[in-house]
Amino acid sequence: MEYRRMGKTGLQLSALSYGSWVTFHKQVDDRLADELMGLAYDAGVNFFDNAEVYANGESERLMGRVLKGKNWDRTSYTVSSKAFFGWRGKENKPNQSGLSRKHLTEACHEALQRLQTDYLDLYFCHRPDKHVPIDEVVHTMNTLIQQGKVLYWGTSEWSAAEIMEAHRVAADYRLIGPAVEQPQYNLLEREKVEREFRDIFRTVGMGTTIWSPLASGLLTGKYNDGIPEGSRLSLEGFDWLRDKLMATEKFSKVKALGTIAGELGVQQSTLSIAWTLANPNVTTAILGATRREQLEENLKALDVLPLLTPEVLKRIDDTMGTAPKLPDF
Repeated sequence: MEYRRMGKTGLQLSALSYGSWVTFHKQVDDRLADELMGLAYDAGVNFFDNAEVYANGESERLMGRVLKGKNWDRTSYTVSSKAFFGWRGKENKPNQSGLSRKHLTEACHEALQRLQTDYLDLYFCHRPDKHVPIDEVVHTMNTLIQQGKVLYWGTSEWSAAEIMEAHRVAADYRLIGPAVEQPQYNLLEREKVEREFRDIFRTVGMGTTIWSPLASGLLTGKYNDGIPEGSRLSLEGFDWLRDKLMATEKFSKVKALGTIAGELGVQQSTLSIAWTLANPNVTTAILGATRREQLEENLKALDVLPLLTPEVLKRIDDTMGTAPKLPDF
């Protein structure tokens, strides 16, 4: 396993990590979660990602049960939670979602209980909140760090302007600013990481824990001929994700990517994950495998990384046609 420092912090995260969005509780039960997390940990994975909203809190409870049963040395792994959406869904009442001091604090306490841990290594603001001043968010996160409940805080799907505003507030009040952002990043979603965050990486130096390196499975090629039963896009309640991903123009690109993978002698999924790791601004790519053989294959991405020469990367760029246009400086 390769370990990368998270931005300008001293924290080292495994280049490949394991997350539970969609999978835990909906596709993965306690027995399978125990097996998959154990396989990941034995392979060197030291970051396990979660959030209050995943399966309405059940994902964190499941992960907490596994972590308690494993009894791993707490200093050997990192675990996260994210707050914004709340866990009650349509039953959310005022203050049970968003980034107010009340919700961020209470969501942190609830995550600690569900995950059965004394502190969160990473705590993310899962989305920006237009109704809460960024000053309030930064002060709240700083307080949670001072209380020892959180070690590092971050953002997820924030804009560059919002992230820089948080850093300005932190600098003005001598508080701890966000150290990490969790954006979507894959061969079909490149704009934010490669263009919008360019100056952020050069200045404040945020780490990134990227999600959906396989575009919810689309980049594996398994959806080229339809939606297999039991796959993520076949799940009830994920029509929005299915509609977003199943644009016909994407399939020709995905199929062409499969040709490149075949010539390199690797799986298309492993190539797609390795491609994200070729970006030095990616701290870790979060895997979301639901089967042992799937996770074992995805963990081979680091073996594929040396095959991604500048020539191969250019060919992938030319094939996919998704590289954002960058300024000339």
